[in-house]
Amino acid sequence: MSNPFEGSSFSRESKETPGEYPGPDASELTHVDSLGHAKMVDVGGKPETVRQATASSRISMTPAAANAIRRNTLAKGDAIAIARIAAIGAVKQTSVLIPLCHPLWVDGVQVQCDWVQETALEWRVTVRSTGKTGVEMEALTGATVAALTIYDMGKAIDRSMEITSVKLLEKSGGSCGDDLRTE
Repeated sequence: MSNPFEGSSFSRESKETPGEYPGPDASELTHVDSLGHAKMVDVGGKPETVRQATASSRISMTPAAANAIRRNTLAKGDAIAIARIAAIGAVKQTSVLIPLCHPLWVDGVQVQCDWVQETALEWRVTVRSTGKTGVEMEALTGATVAALTIYDMGKAIDRSMEITSVKLLEKSGGSCGDDLRTE
């Protein structure tokens, strides 16, 4: 099997001199030192503020899978309840999954799901924290894992399920201020 990354921009082989950073000016990047090495941002001097973020994901499936989820007849059990717990657990584990995320204290997590079409389930995860760094990644991780859990629960019926539209809907708090997706 050939290497699909060979010769592409994803190649791990660098043609640059060792220690030379070929990308944007490292002083512009918060998670990169002057040599282009990954670093974790020091948030020690930042004030604690209340921060909140909401993210969503969508999973589309066949009518058979949607009916089994709605009727709670999947062999693995109640997919909605398990996905809700998985989303909360994922929020709490985000810093373990995403290397440069800070571990943080989570004040609360709200997980909602709605059938937005006959065969499409949308998840919304809102995370709230009082701390020195934002919770966007936690909300995005929770929404994604909720959809992944639905896939896992229903894959015996439908392996063609599709997870789409993972996005940050809104965030508040912190030095960057508030953001609200308008689409």
